[in-house]
Amino acid sequence: MMIAAVDLHKSFKLDQAEVHVLKGVSLEIKRGELVAIVGASGVGKTTLLHILGTLDRPTSGTVRFDGNDVFAMDDQALAEFRNRKIGFVFQFHHLLPEFTALENVMLPALIRRQSEAEARAAAEAVLKEVGLEHRLVHRIGELSGGEQQRVAVARALVLHPDLVLADEPTGNLDTHTGEEVFKLLRDLNRAKGITFVIVTHNEALSRQADRIIRMVDGKIA
Repeated sequence: MMIAAVDLHKSFKLDQAEVHVLKGVSLEIKRGELVAIVGASGVGKTTLLHILGTLDRPTSGTVRFDGNDVFAMDDQALAEFRNRKIGFVFQFHHLLPEFTALENVMLPALIRRQSEAEARAAAEAVLKEVGLEHRLVHRIGELSGGEQQRVAVARALVLHPDLVLADEPTGNLDTHTGEEVFKLLRDLNRAKGITFVIVTHNEALSRQADRIIRMVDGKIA
């Protein structure tokens, strides 16, 4: 089992109150699966995704990645693990507008201290895979919404992660463009065997996943 989460709880302090967002979530994800997490706003989907991606620690509970308890690591080791193993695609793509598509995709490789030549070659290859080989030197503002999200997907893939976590990757796109982006994720999953966990409100798209995990009030329904 690639990911095994057991009895995850997450609480936040809000003024004087404590808000319980996750209430004992347990799940398993197999290597190579494409899993959709669905549910109404506020049920804890994004919080769960952030914990699976080690961007946040649970209040209690464990997450094992290939059998290893990831939250037994200190913050520095966890950051290195995240850089090696996990890619992220967000609803708001967080691309740097002053950079070109190529430069945005090169960034994770440069952060890993790859040479500029290595980072450029890797970024060019993955941008070609997502159909943007003709847009390498265009700045982000010169790209359509769908092209921007493809750049974000390429950035998530440039270091060949084992797992990609996507939070509403089609949420800001029109229906047709959203379908194209979801198809891209599905095709990459099938061709490369990358594990995808996708949070989405789109029921039609979620039905294309291998499995749907439905959340209600901080729990898995």
